[in-house]
Amino acid sequence: MSKTEKSVFETLSAINVNDKVEQKNGLTYLSWAWAWAEVKKNYPSATYKVVKDEASNMPFVWDSHMGYMCSTEVTIKGETLEMWLPVMDGANKAMKLEAYEYTTRYGTKTCQGATMFDINKTIMRCLVKNLAMFGLGHYIYAGEDIPQDDKSVAEKLATPKKTTPKKTTPKKTTPKKEVTTIKLDIGDDNWDKVMRYVVANKELGLKKIGENLLTKYSMTAKVKKEIAKSL
Repeated sequence: MSKTEKSVFETLSAINVNDKVEQKNGLTYLSWAWAWAEVKKNYPSATYKVVKDEASNMPFVWDSHMGYMCSTEVTIKGETLEMWLPVMDGANKAMKLEAYEYTTRYGTKTCQGATMFDINKTIMRCLVKNLAMFGLGHYIYAGEDIPQDDKSVAEKLATPKKTTPKKTTPKKTTPKKEVTTIKLDIGDDNWDKVMRYVVANKELGLKKIGENLLTKYSMTAKVKKEIAKSL
């Protein structure tokens, strides 16, 4: 690769995928069909493979205690990377052959048994995660809002040019309205909703989750500590 030629990661990680993602149950999903099409447009020879269990020849490995795991392999320009993803329900609990109950501080919950529909969804989500290893949508997994290249442009645009200051008459400004937040307490009406959001977005990390929550809620140190325990 020449010094001027971009690497696969540099090329794919610069693509803004924000208008192709969906939010479901507090999680961010990128369309696998769009993601794969975008990779093929840039690298027509790219291939992917669904890894099968050698013993059963099924597109997953299964353990009666731990549940199901799906894996994929993607090859771009001679480099092969593997990714894996457990089959999970909407609460990020590992699905098993049969439904089972588990206890939380909020009571007993049920995780349903996995079906082939769940297996199929996990395989395609795993493929998208696999493509992120090559750069596509990587910034989402890193908890960022836009790709690095877009940030560089934004920073340049935000840098003020040096100009000769002009004398101007101060304008009357209308005071900005203060943003009001909801006080969050452990066990109040908003607590369960907040905890579901925290559990569903663990991959964002404590810092990003905290920043998102503080746009709507005010919290004491005790509440923040309790939220951190869930991660």
